[in-house]
Amino acid sequence: MFGLSELAIVLLVVIAVIAVKKGPELTRTAGKSARILKAEARAAKDGGPEPQVIQGEVVRPGTGAGTEQGHGTR
Repeated sequence: MFGLSELAIVLLVVIAVIAVKKGPELTRTAGKSARILKAEARAAKDGGPEPQVIQGEVVRPGTGAGTEQGHGTR
């Protein structure tokens, strides 16, 4: 019968094996996420977002994406 210490050692070995297999992928993903977050923070600091094209319409900062801008009903 396994005791608590043996179970903890088995759990640590399983975690280590998983970390070796998935470690590079996880660190790469974390690096990409950090770069994106840094770029977004810099863009927010420098000024507002640029106008974006969504479904063929220009949505300017300060207007909602779902608002009708004089186009009538759809």
